[in-house]
Amino acid sequence: MTSAAPSGQPPDVDLIICGGGPVGLATAALLAARGADVSRIALVDQKAPAQAATDPRTIALSYGSRQIIEELGAWPAIARGATAIEQIHVSRRGHFGRTLLDRRDYALPALGYVARYGTLNQALETVVAASGVQLLRPAEVVGLEQHEDHVVVTLRDEHRLTAALAIQAEGGVFGRQLQKNVQRDYRQLALIAHVQVDGAIAHRAFERFTDEGPLALLPQDDGYALVWCVSPVRAEALQALDDAAFLAALGQAFGQRLGKFTAIGARHAYPLGLNAGVDAGARVVAIGNAAQTLHPVAGQGLNLGLRDARVLAGLLAHAHGPEALREFARRRRSDRRLTIGLTDTMARVFASAPQGAMTQTLLGLSLGMIDLVAPARDLLAQQMMFGRR
Repeated sequence: MTSAAPSGQPPDVDLIICGGGPVGLATAALLAARGADVSRIALVDQKAPAQAATDPRTIALSYGSRQIIEELGAWPAIARGATAIEQIHVSRRGHFGRTLLDRRDYALPALGYVARYGTLNQALETVVAASGVQLLRPAEVVGLEQHEDHVVVTLRDEHRLTAALAIQAEGGVFGRQLQKNVQRDYRQLALIAHVQVDGAIAHRAFERFTDEGPLALLPQDDGYALVWCVSPVRAEALQALDDAAFLAALGQAFGQRLGKFTAIGARHAYPLGLNAGVDAGARVVAIGNAAQTLHPVAGQGLNLGLRDARVLAGLLAHAHGPEALREFARRRRSDRRLTIGLTDTMARVFASAPQGAMTQTLLGLSLGMIDLVAPARDLLAQQMMFGRR
């Protein structure tokens, strides 16, 4: 096969979406909903649908993300297993002051939702499969070439597809990605698990800033999804503990707001870093985790990616030229910069500064003081729910 479309011949498809996670699937579904010719769209992913559907990871969806998913008709399938976040309690360990975001202040049914990755992926997969978009799964992309008037995607089996544009939505894990313009290793690991307590507060999420890093508890099922960010040395020590000792350490770090931690499920850890930047090229665009891998503080990564998908689908539904990608970059610049800057600042202060440093204290106190300034609190809530509009 050649690496270029024959002269004067149209490419195989208009759009190739590389990556069948929530952002890639949402992009395909949104394109179909906006009237794009689905017979000219192909989505390629290396996982079979069954693999993605059984993924047990926990995700936090903002209310704005619910609106995007609702537009596609996929929300009912997700809502059945999701837990609503009606309040978010933000505080600094060992200091007075806190911020409480409450859905009633914004006349919304929830600020966000806690769901399982596999459930979200399966719901979006169902919508895309019914739309008529070409699904190539499992099929691994091993090459992506840009030419003046088309792109060529090469699969593991050496099959090649040509397209007018390619959307890169396959993010991967930090540390295994190609380095982008802005990369920062926070030298932290996120410990994740499902925990139970004896004093749960229904539908309230917690973002607790400690000297080591952020500690989040998201209401889910009969307990909470834990995301505890610590140094690699601390993570190794914690992972070596038995369940009782780990829960005692967690209680010491979090405090007594939820009573005693009583049970924990399987524990996992993954490295944390920032890897973000605009890929150069007139016919390839990166979105979601492929464009910006973020620290999990405030849970903005997937939500930022879904906002990418919404804007991109609106631009590409009926136009497949480089000018549409330039307009996408312009429209998404502000939201991306603000979200990346916010999460990076919080992560660097707690991951890089010495424990108890003045920068940690000032940031922690400022988060607590936000509760006294309604406009500042509202700006924080709007950013977390809807991003920069």
